[in-house]
Amino acid sequence: MDDVNAYMEQLGYQAREASRQLRRVSTAEKNAALEAMADAIAKQRAMLQAENAKDLEAGKANGLDAALLDRLQLSDKVIDTMIEGLHQIAQLPDPVGEISDMRMRPSGIQVGKMRVPLGVVGIIYESRPNVTIDAAALCLKSGNAAILRGGSEAIYSNRALAACIRAGLTAAGLPQSSVQVVETTDRAAVGRLVQMADYVDVIIPRGGKGLIERISQEARVPVIKHLDGICHVYIDKDADVDKAIKVAFNAKTQRYGVCNAMETLLVADAMAAQVLPPLAKLYREKGVELRGCERTRAIIDAKPASEEDWATEYLAPILSIRVVDDVDAAMDHIARYSSGHTESIITENFTTARRFLAEVDASSVMVNASTRFADGFEYGLGAEIGISTDKFHARGPVGLEGLTSQKWIVLGDGTIRK
Repeated sequence: MDDVNAYMEQLGYQAREASRQLRRVSTAEKNAALEAMADAIAKQRAMLQAENAKDLEAGKANGLDAALLDRLQLSDKVIDTMIEGLHQIAQLPDPVGEISDMRMRPSGIQVGKMRVPLGVVGIIYESRPNVTIDAAALCLKSGNAAILRGGSEAIYSNRALAACIRAGLTAAGLPQSSVQVVETTDRAAVGRLVQMADYVDVIIPRGGKGLIERISQEARVPVIKHLDGICHVYIDKDADVDKAIKVAFNAKTQRYGVCNAMETLLVADAMAAQVLPPLAKLYREKGVELRGCERTRAIIDAKPASEEDWATEYLAPILSIRVVDDVDAAMDHIARYSSGHTESIITENFTTARRFLAEVDASSVMVNASTRFADGFEYGLGAEIGISTDKFHARGPVGLEGLTSQKWIVLGDGTIRK
């Protein structure tokens, strides 16, 4: 334990020193490092996949389920996406140093705000080794030093990716401690990281509900997080049937084990007979288990839905369906059971759509679009470091701007207060 504490203290000290150096690094230097990381990953593809194979083999031996193994795999597609993400983040505008809201005060001073890095960001995540690259890239571009602690199930993959990150930093002349990957799998490292308030400015956990709850309870550092993704699609009485079927099918089946997949479908009573039978057929063809309220089961074959179902994030081919009277009943259901992640309405009624956008309390609210779009890459952020359902300081997909803060700046000319 003492060795782990000393190791984490060293990482924290080095990260704090690197964060100070990063304040004077230019956008061009940061972009050069990102491009060099992309080149290193492309050149080391075979090595990355060989190391990843060790994690996959160990994962199978330890009984990881298919969904976790899928998240763990560094396929050619995943590697290509990491490379593309690095290129995209390099091309994004650098938020650091932006000055806004400058105004002259009667005293003669000018007052405004400057966007600045948070400082040192600790990221704790499970399974997905591609998060190592996304997190490193976003933290670096936003001027933050990063301490990355991946899950033990991805240790070989993360060490290999860390080598590519160091190569990119070195090529651009930036300190290697700008991004540090925790090398130990000891769980005590997580406990220490989330309490290093002297060195770490914010913690971002990415993983299962158990991990995030633990981090939230133990942290002495601010946490940007979401606990779960109980997302809804509501098909309004004024919905276009074809759009409704297409969106509701995609929101559930495009991918199951993700936080922005729909878990509950709400359907206005006036539309239920039109949309539920064709949707049920499509869901069954994909092997989705349906659980419905009494009004749903009067129209289609489904298992009875319990109270627990409405409050469950399945992350699996299971869908709860409830027939509701109208948009007010739909919003009442969402207010009670939503995790505040992503909610969508399908309607051609502009007034109803505006009400839904204004009244539904979630980090992303959509009209005639699949909940699967609630993602930093899809929002044009290049990548995301996580999704926050908190209301301070960032909400929704957290990209470059979410990894910065603002400070007041004051300009004078020998100006004194009278």
